[in-house]
Amino acid sequence: MAKNHHLFLLLLLAFLAAAAGAATASSSNSTTPTAYEMLERYGFPRGILPEGVQRYELRPDGSFEAFLSGGAGGCEFRVADRYVLRYDRRIAGTARAGSIRALEGVSVKVLFVWLTITEVDRAGDQLSFLVGPLSASFPLDNFAESPRCRCGFHCATADAAGAVAAS
Repeated sequence: MAKNHHLFLLLLLAFLAAAAGAATASSSNSTTPTAYEMLERYGFPRGILPEGVQRYELRPDGSFEAFLSGGAGGCEFRVADRYVLRYDRRIAGTARAGSIRALEGVSVKVLFVWLTITEVDRAGDQLSFLVGPLSASFPLDNFAESPRCRCGFHCATADAAGAVAAS
């Protein structure tokens, strides 16, 4: 079970980085697709990228850079109560249909060690994330919605708990 959680975390990080990298839209141009729409054009679900992409650049060769809002620390959140995902403020890589390579800026904390997610691949309804010699695959459905920094995929639960604590 721990192996599945680790693989899910790795996959999530890879997807988020891929989504950020595939994005070329800027919020200043309403006719330009958003980073999340660009992810979908490359065959990835929008949920591999956290909320808060300020801008992105996608070059003709497929190389990209995406920039998240927030402080210098980037975006972190827990996944499956065992791992922490971190997206740097700048995410970069090279996107092709169903593949993100040379990924930079996405890492997962396993035990006490931060590992960089370097590749994300889509095969059918599965996403695979590569971290060094390890890989993990997860269903596309796990990434239907974008996570939020600090609370990840469980923000409704966190928001409700905060509202109860504040009352």
